[in-house]
Amino acid sequence: MELSYRVEEGARLGSLLWELGPGWRTISSAMLGGGIGPRSWVLNAQVVAGYARMDPVDHLLELGPAGDGVGMMTAASVDRYTTAEDGGVTACATVGLRVPTWAASPEGAPDPELAPMRVGTINIMVRLPVAMTDAALVNAVMTVTEAKTQALLESGYPCTGTASDAVCVAVPSTGGEELFGGPRSPWGARVARAVHAAVRQGAEAWVPGELRG
Repeated sequence: MELSYRVEEGARLGSLLWELGPGWRTISSAMLGGGIGPRSWVLNAQVVAGYARMDPVDHLLELGPAGDGVGMMTAASVDRYTTAEDGGVTACATVGLRVPTWAASPEGAPDPELAPMRVGTINIMVRLPVAMTDAALVNAVMTVTEAKTQALLESGYPCTGTASDAVCVAVPSTGGEELFGGPRSPWGARVARAVHAAVRQGAEAWVPGELRG
């Protein structure tokens, strides 16, 4: 993982880049490179709070390297990223909790996350050393989300996340495929512990009122 900086709209903004190279595939909710497919890099790019560009995919393509990759955005300070490792699984989180949100809220309830647009305030990147079936990858994303929510609640935040969180899970594209990614499967349990630790670190370090996401 590489941390770099750029100046944009008068602000010093950071980016985290994982150059996976060939032989990897990812599952992601990101705008760029989302879904399941072969990807050679993952980018978590910081943008200004109140991001207003209407071409975020093109923007991410400008910031990322050549080739197929995953691009996530966040208004959180990416240089305050947190990481954790468990049994060969690594997790990295950028945590911003300026607008914590419950996933299920009453219809018509105002959502300050949508105006102005605030993107990806909790972004999570997970890398495993084993291949997975498509179903196991979907299961792994569920596990990431459950572990994130557990960490937030344990840190004293009554929320499931923010309205624009993003996730990416990267696995080798060859080798024996794991069939399960749930929290009680061998690899899913490692994913859960690594994500829980990374997100909890970030949540506990969050400073209320600070403009970080």
